[in-house]
Amino acid sequence: MTRVLITGITGFAGGHLAAHLVERGCFDIYGAALDRGYGLDFLPGRVSVMLLNLQDPQAVETLLEEVQPQHIYHLAAQANVPAAWEDPWGTFENNVRPELNILRTMVRRNLDCRLLVVASNEIYGVVPPEQLPVNEDAPLRPVNPYGVSKAAQDLLALQYHLSHGLDVIRVRAFNHLGPRQSPQFVAASFARQIAEIEAGMRAPVLYVGNLEAKRDFTDVADVVRAYALLMEKGESGQAYNVGSGHAHSVRQLLDVLLSMSTISIRIEADPRRTRPVDAPLIVADITRLQRITGWQPTISFEESLRRVLAYWRDVVRQPGYQPG
Repeated sequence: MTRVLITGITGFAGGHLAAHLVERGCFDIYGAALDRGYGLDFLPGRVSVMLLNLQDPQAVETLLEEVQPQHIYHLAAQANVPAAWEDPWGTFENNVRPELNILRTMVRRNLDCRLLVVASNEIYGVVPPEQLPVNEDAPLRPVNPYGVSKAAQDLLALQYHLSHGLDVIRVRAFNHLGPRQSPQFVAASFARQIAEIEAGMRAPVLYVGNLEAKRDFTDVADVVRAYALLMEKGESGQAYNVGSGHAHSVRQLLDVLLSMSTISIRIEADPRRTRPVDAPLIVADITRLQRITGWQPTISFEESLRRVLAYWRDVVRQPGYQPG
């Protein structure tokens, strides 16, 4: 059995990754997170979870000494772009310090393990149309504090690979969606509003930000499958885009969800949901990922959104649910 540690295991992708690895049946899985998050209640019973602050170097050293992982999936992060605008330093510290603690412990303890670090398409910033789909050799030009923190994570992993020979895989994940995602993100926000409207919890008005932005959306189940394949087959030190290779506008996403709604809903713009800077279009070149793993997305954009809406319809029916 391969001993696996997933940081951020109580988050959106972390919980889905744990479930995927449990289903495969050949892993001894441990998780670390700051709090219960959105995913702890959904984790399989065969996963051991420890709550700790990964910004504490001693806590990280103790964790790695106890678990002795062979694979580390480092997913823990502050992942919300608007929150990063509100607290740039807190986001940078929260996203960079835990990874640095892991890397330094791997060096000090001479740990024989592979580390997969998850960055974001936000590290590419606004990419000129003629350079799309964007590949991993594109310059890093983040335009928001979250993107800066993820670029630092990506480069830090590369630096420790080059300077200390650590076995690291760098992932640049594009937008993903699915059940249990925080309503801070666009698909979950729209789906929750629709579910609450259908349940009579709010007026039939759905609030939106920029609908014209086009993003590369992939179902989280496909995303975590790509992570697992890269952990097994990825080239040490290399960076890999993880996305669908196709772009959909936020307006298209909204239209698909509205087409699944049982009642008529009016759309209203909310300036608070608009970012100071927003890339008009981003789409991944996933040639490198596919060449080395054979990975292909299996869940369509429409089916993924159907899963998101079904999840929120179930959530709002739960006793004691409070509308957002």
